Amino acid sequence: MTNILPAWNEPAIRVLMMPRDTNAHGTIFGGVILSYIDQAGAIEARRQGCVLMVTVTMDKVVFHHPVQVGDLVSFWAETVRIGTTSITVNVVVKAHRPGIERHEDTVTEAQVVYVNVGENGKPLAIPPRG
Repeated sequence: MTNILPAWNEPAIRVLMMPRDTNAHGTIFGGVILSYIDQAGAIEARRQGCVLMVTVTMDKVVFHHPVQVGDLVSFWAETVRIGTTSITVNVVVKAHRPGIERHEDTVTEAQVVYVNVGENGKPLAIPPRG
């Protein structure tokens, strides 16, 4: 079994939310947030040893609060489990609202499972780190 590297002390991704990603309510589409969650989780999976991976599941997605245009959104990723070919990553999404100093709201959380694959697309063992 591969040892899990400790969590970073910075987010995997930070994004300033822009008007192009809004829905009819004027908030950011949930699908946009899901896309960034998938990317942040993949960055963490790569850091843990996956080279080429596919997303298998995105589970336990909870949208706590809407994301607004102008929010600076941070996607924090932490590995929960590394199996032989799969890796499970928790992603916590926090929004820093303009005009509110040093305050971030947790807006979304999700757990994502990736499978490491070879060039043939078949599962491949995650290489152990020495």
